[in-house]
Amino acid sequence: MVSSGYEPQQSSDRTGRTGGDRRRRRALADAAAGIVPDVPQVSEGYGRIERFRCVIYVCGAPQADIAGPRQECMEYAEAFGWEIAEVIEERAGLLPPQGRDGLERALWRVRRGEAGAVLTACRSMISSVRQEYEELAGEIEKAGGFLHVAGGPRAERPMT
Repeated sequence: MVSSGYEPQQSSDRTGRTGGDRRRRRALADAAAGIVPDVPQVSEGYGRIERFRCVIYVCGAPQADIAGPRQECMEYAEAFGWEIAEVIEERAGLLPPQGRDGLERALWRVRRGEAGAVLTACRSMISSVRQEYEELAGEIEKAGGFLHVAGGPRAERPMT
């Protein structure tokens, strides 16, 4: 088939405007005049976009100052537009993740759909043992969320 370069368009009126052009110009004029277009109303609960929510989890030794890491996580969440569902501070020291009430509460929030991520300042706040860290990350993923460390790579002790 040979193409002539001519593509049929919508029928136009005496001004040379197509039907689409006329609708677009009418919509612009209506918007300028403050007339609300005839748009079907969306049922409540549909079409509403919510911000992504996270739980901030910081942990340290009983006398450690964790205000800095908490602030770092809050700024990180804000930079990504994440809503903070809860900030959990725990003074558990070197307890394994399975024995910490704060981590259980964070996981509970993810399971209930109240948060999509657990955000922490550094991996060692979860565990310095790779297997424990990965087990908790897996539990959070099974619950529908993810475990995230704020910021970039840090000079921390290598995980064992």
